[in-house]
Formats: sequence, C-alpha cells, structure tokens
Amino acid sequence: SGRTEARLEAVRDAFRHAWKGYKDYAWGHDELKPISRTFGEWFGLGLTIIDSLDTMWILGLREEFAEARDWIEKELSFDKNVDVNLFETTIRVLGGLLSTYNLTGDQLFLDKAKDIGARLMPAFKTPSKIPFSDVNIGKGTAHPPRWTSDSTLAEVTSIQLEFRELSRLTQDPQYQEVVNEVMKLVHKLPGKHDGLVPMFINTNSGQFTHKGVFTLGARADSYYEYLLKQWIQGGKMEDDLLEDYLQAVEGVKKHLVRQTGSGRLTFVGELSHTRFNPKMDHLVCFLPGTLALGAHNGLPGDHMDLAVQLMETCHQMYKQMETGLSPEIAHFNLQASDGLDIFVKPADRHNLLRPETVESLFYMYRFTKDTKYRDWGWNILESFNNHTKVPGGGYTSINNVRDIENPAPRDKMESFFLGETLKYFYLLFSDDMELLNLDKYVFNTEAHAFPIWPSPPK
Repeated sequence: SGRTEARLEAVRDAFRHAWKGYKDYAWGHDELKPISRTFGEWFGLGLTIIDSLDTMWILGLREEFAEARDWIEKELSFDKNVDVNLFETTIRVLGGLLSTYNLTGDQLFLDKAKDIGARLMPAFKTPSKIPFSDVNIGKGTAHPPRWTSDSTLAEVTSIQLEFRELSRLTQDPQYQEVVNEVMKLVHKLPGKHDGLVPMFINTNSGQFTHKGVFTLGARADSYYEYLLKQWIQGGKMEDDLLEDYLQAVEGVKKHLVRQTGSGRLTFVGELSHTRFNPKMDHLVCFLPGTLALGAHNGLPGDHMDLAVQLMETCHQMYKQMETGLSPEIAHFNLQASDGLDIFVKPADRHNLLRPETVESLFYMYRFTKDTKYRDWGWNILESFNNHTKVPGGGYTSINNVRDIENPAPRDKMESFFLGETLKYFYLLFSDDMELLNLDKYVFNTEAHAFPIWPSPPK
C-alpha cells in the first residue's frame, strides 16, 4: 500500500540523514557527535559502520553498503593495542559481521568475524571460566574493570548467540564451548530468586555477588532475552535454557509485575533486598517482544497476555512525555490518588535513541497484525524527527524529554540508532513477512540476525 511504502521511505530517509552526518564528520570513527560535527571514539573500530551494515542491506541502501564494505576491506584492522568491552564488541562487531555474512554470503565478513572472535577468546581465561569484562585485542590479554573482579551478569550471558554462530560457521567448536560453559555454571548457581538472577558474578569464584537486587533493566536484561533466544537458535533442543527462561518469567510475574493505581498500567519494577521499587528502565521494554516471541514458539499463552499489557505501558512512556519520547527511566505511581501513572526524576529525563520499544512493537505487530502497533511506532519515528534530528546530518540523544522548547541535545549518536532502532522501524512497517522471517532467524540483542539452526533428524 502507498502508506506502507511512504513509511518505509521515511525510515530510509532517516537512515540516509544519520549516515550523511556520520560520513561527513565521523567517517571511520566509532560514533558521530552531530551537534559539534565531530566524532567520539570508544574502541577505535568504526563501530557505527559495522553496526549499520546489515541495516543498509535490509533497507536496500546498496550504495551506502558498498562504501561501508570498502572501508572494512581496506581500513578495518583489529591488530590494535586497545582494550575493548567483551560484551559490546561481541554484540556490535562480531554480531554485525556474522549477520552481514549470513545475509550476503560475502566471505570478507566471515573472515573479519573469525579475526575478532579469536581475539576475544583470552577473556575466558579466568579461574572460574566466567569471562573478564575487558580484552586487549592486540596484546591478547584480558582483565576485569579497575574497580572490581566482578563481571556484569548480562554481559557474560549475552554473548552466546554470537560465539555459537561463529562455531557453526567455522566448524571450530572452541567458541561455542566457552560460552556454553558460562550458561552451565549460571544454571547451577545458588542465589537465584525464583529464576531471577543477581546483577554481578565474580570471575575468580564464579559466584553471584551483590545478592538480593533483582531487575530486568541494566546489567541483567539480556540474560533473560538470551535464555529464550539460545533455545530458539539451537532448534529448541536445550532444555536447561528453556527451564531457566520459564522459571524466570514466573519469577518476574510473582515478584516484579505490578499495576499503577489510577490507569492500571502494568509495569516491571525492581526488588532490592525484598523491598519493591516501582522503577522501570526503558531497557525493560525489550520484554514484551521477548515474551511474544516465546509465546509464538509454543510457550504459555499468558506470556502473550503480559506482553500486550507491558507493550501498552512502554507506549505510554512515550505518549505521556511532552516530546513524545520516553525517558531513560520511569517511576510508577502505585497509589490511585493524584491520577498520574508515570513520573520522571530530573536525572532520568534523557533519551539515548534506544530501540527497545520499537523492537517490541515489531514483534507485537508480526504476531498479532494489530495495526495500532505500527501507528505507535510511526508516532515515535515522528518524535525522533521532530526533537532529535540535527540539521546537516545525524540524530542526537537529548537530556530532557519533558521540555519541548529545549530538549537539550547531548551531542551523541549511538551506533545502535542505525544498527537497531532504524532497522526495527523498517521491519515494523514492512509488509513482507518473509523479510527476516521469525521462524528462520533470531536477533541478537543488537538486532543482528542469525539463522535458526536446523533440528537434527529424530
């Protein structure tokens, strides 16, 4: 239909605008700073280029894709004395290269994936086999952050899809072995609370630390996502993963799900030493999509019921803000008195162009065909264009979603805006259900698509 094509073209326009800023002012660097028209460097690996590759391919932007491929062939080197974060490099760089290889069949991307994959392996040389957070990809050394010997739970349990796929494509089992070992250890660990896990794990002892704090937000979120997605990736053969996921969803429903007093909005809060905190990160908006994906794969129907309720809440986190953009963190009102469901603390009013809500809208639309999810997504895209688009190229994160006059640009365009946010918009608006069919592909936590493995014959 004309409307569908217009929306898809609006996403392509947004991508071209973001890419223009990156190309003009930050080419070959990790991230664009669109206001100052310069760049930010994190690992020095051209993150935005690698993260965007499969998005350009899916959007049909062949010219931009060719420029990016050319840079990767001629300029990208991992032989650098630089510390990188294992998790971020795995999901963005390794994930981006593997996904692009699977979509294009171009050997260049697999060769680069093998190179970075091998350079990340020293992270797993720890007493417990729980990997360190940081790796020097040039020196082949790894270490924890300066201030602790802990790793973040989400980080060590959200690298599995990528390493397993690297083993499948290279026929080299070592990558799959190290990440499967992490899942085995976490599966057996004491300290879970009805399937919910603490946020930190010690690389020496292999035990949970900072116990008693449970969240589906930062530092724990993608653990839950990857339990389900590894089970799907592996052809639904690994019962421990499924068992841990089902138990976790029950734990979420039992301990973390509440409703607001006046509007009856269902949300996921946090637990801190048995005290409930009605606070939800925007990151938690991955959950409706994940629950819907589970239900689509034969898991209980009440997972879908919860997904529908949480999707409404994530939508309201945008709709109730003056700019139409969600804050990074929302607090919810359990009392029915003053009629406000959502309030935002001044320190939490920023928006980083995050993808989670659009990601979940994509799953919800795919599985229900309810067009309201597309309309909600369209409103969000228009709000990004109205409040974060920078003349001359690029989009910027903002400091205040409640101030329409001055949203206070932060001068940073994260690579995930091109890698995830714009990709999920495109998939949400696409009528082509075969475009990354969810019975054939599973997305990593950076929206890079991996094939679901064929099940061995019974």
